[in-house]
Amino acid sequence: MGKRLKEAAKLVDKSKIYTLTEAVALVKDAAKAKFDETVEVHVRLGIDTKQSDQIVRGTVSLPHGIGKTRKIAVLAKSEKQKEAQTAGAELVGFDDLIESISKGNLDFDVLVATPDVMKDLSKVAKILGPKGLMPNPKSGTVTFDIGATVKELKKGRVEYKNDSFGIIHVPVGKVSFEKEKLADNIKALVEAVLKAKPSSSKGQYIKSVSISSTMGPGIYVEQKM
Repeated sequence: MGKRLKEAAKLVDKSKIYTLTEAVALVKDAAKAKFDETVEVHVRLGIDTKQSDQIVRGTVSLPHGIGKTRKIAVLAKSEKQKEAQTAGAELVGFDDLIESISKGNLDFDVLVATPDVMKDLSKVAKILGPKGLMPNPKSGTVTFDIGATVKELKKGRVEYKNDSFGIIHVPVGKVSFEKEKLADNIKALVEAVLKAKPSSSKGQYIKSVSISSTMGPGIYVEQKM
């Protein structure tokens, strides 16, 4: 553990569960890096990750964005290309974009595609998949509603999905955000995860919620926000 992290860790009582207001103030105080650290929420779920019907996945539009401008690429044809460009997508194309991806050019953060081009995108699935860039209907990135999707992604729509340990990790802003804005974003995420509870999930659904900055310690937060 580095000197900065040791100093930051002294600010946090690991045995305590903080109110959201206290936790947000602490995460900002404990961020000692020389860059604007990202604040991330970690939600540990009481689900059986081996059961496909208990996978928790979805999207949520954070009211104040994540503090990062994401570069959006759109794979579509004709009129949908114009719609994407009007909405602000940085990369728009079809055959040319697929060829570019096949050469390893992945200079974008999110790839959105219309349903009618997904069969063509399968040619580069092995390149996109490992990078987490393959469009998926469950994440809202396979859609004919291109304009609205691009705008939502630009404003701060994020995807959440539990990992193999049943934990969801999602960025919700920067430590430079005002406390109230970070709190609003955290609430929006937790509410979305609560609504996404699988009907087959039994027992305690959310085991714990914690937040941390990129280089800071984890801080447990009360689930009642």
